[in-house]
Amino acid sequence: MEDKEVLEKIRQGDEKALQYLYKQHYRMMLKLVMRNSGSEDEAKDVFQDALIVFWEKVIADKLTLTSKISTYLYSICQNIWRKELDRKGRLTDEVQDMPDNVDQDRQERIDIVNQCIAQLGESCRHILIYYYFDKLSMNDIAEKMGFANADTAKTKKYKCKQELDNKIKASYSRHDFMD
Repeated sequence: MEDKEVLEKIRQGDEKALQYLYKQHYRMMLKLVMRNSGSEDEAKDVFQDALIVFWEKVIADKLTLTSKISTYLYSICQNIWRKELDRKGRLTDEVQDMPDNVDQDRQERIDIVNQCIAQLGESCRHILIYYYFDKLSMNDIAEKMGFANADTAKTKKYKCKQELDNKIKASYSRHDFMD
């Protein structure tokens, strides 16, 4: 189903569009949440909340889609999960789910990289996540991002990676990443 068709079905109140979105994009959202300290149940909740937000915006005609639906849903899920992690962080001062110092050090390095990724523009965030975390090919990334071809995606990924490297180097020293 094309994005335009999905939007039209939602406007008509056809819940099959929701089922379609769930089947097409759930795995991507599951990876997002589980990669960032979440469980499968939390991923389901986050994705369901994101679908509701998306559905309501389409129905209320308050959605101007400038990207693919998958990219938009991913952004919604990212925001919902970030808020949930912030809420969890305020509930306790303890480091959760860290069995020993090795895991804690690794998690701190991951947090540093995630903080720097969050400072990138939306396009760069998506490209790097698609490539490094979702393991998508350059052709798939070009298609998802609406680029002309895989070479364009490769060039953009290279520039985004450079930008991320510069942000990390500007904010953190080498010993932040060393044991």
